[in-house]
Amino acid sequence: MRTVRCHLEANLEPGVAVALPEQVRGHLQRVLRLGAGDPVVLFNGDGHDYPAELAGAGNALAARVLRRDPPAAGEAGLELVLVQALARGEKMDWIIQKATELGVSRIVPVASLRSEVRLAGERLDKRVAHWRRVAASACEQCGRARVPGIAEPQPLHLVAGTLAAGSRLVLHPDTGDGLPALAAGASVAVAVGPEGGFDAIELDLLAREGWQPVRLGGRILRTETAGLVAGAALFALAGEYGRGGRRTPPGT
Repeated sequence: MRTVRCHLEANLEPGVAVALPEQVRGHLQRVLRLGAGDPVVLFNGDGHDYPAELAGAGNALAARVLRRDPPAAGEAGLELVLVQALARGEKMDWIIQKATELGVSRIVPVASLRSEVRLAGERLDKRVAHWRRVAASACEQCGRARVPGIAEPQPLHLVAGTLAAGSRLVLHPDTGDGLPALAAGASVAVAVGPEGGFDAIELDLLAREGWQPVRLGGRILRTETAGLVAGAALFALAGEYGRGGRRTPPGT
């Protein structure tokens, strides 16, 4: 039987009935045809799953939390931050969705010299809120109980010298070594340029700030592909795909 998972921005405690937002109620009732007595799993990003049972009907549909469990899909042992240059159209949604499924810890969108996307004001706020909903929805699908943080877009030069990570890598198809081996528990940031790649000025800036250029083989990948390929390869190098079973997230 399929497990229905719902992300709520609410405090969740066993034995407590939680009111469901209109969007969640509508999806459960009209799309999934669920009602009172049906099981769901709630999560709020604190690293736990909360099995619950639906109660009530219509606008009064709620969920009574039964218990607090570790999630079926534990968090990755490698902390990976994706520094992604803004991409056009739905590409950014796709990157965030798949990076969330992959296990990325945080996504930092950056504006670069060759970026064709410009966001500001109300449009910026709406886009960031949309990206966060995309990440939460991806967690519902893949079983994660921690939603990766989505930062507000910043200029690359503000991120380059301030982002803390054990290793900082920038993808560059023309130079650099292969991906380094990383141990589980390590932290790494990967910077991915826009369509056309980072400008030479930006590559020099990253180099001065200690970012290591790396290559992903002999082919040039699109911006919406490169970071995900690098992330999957780094997780594999850290032994992530050799682990099985249920794992408890750090800090629990």
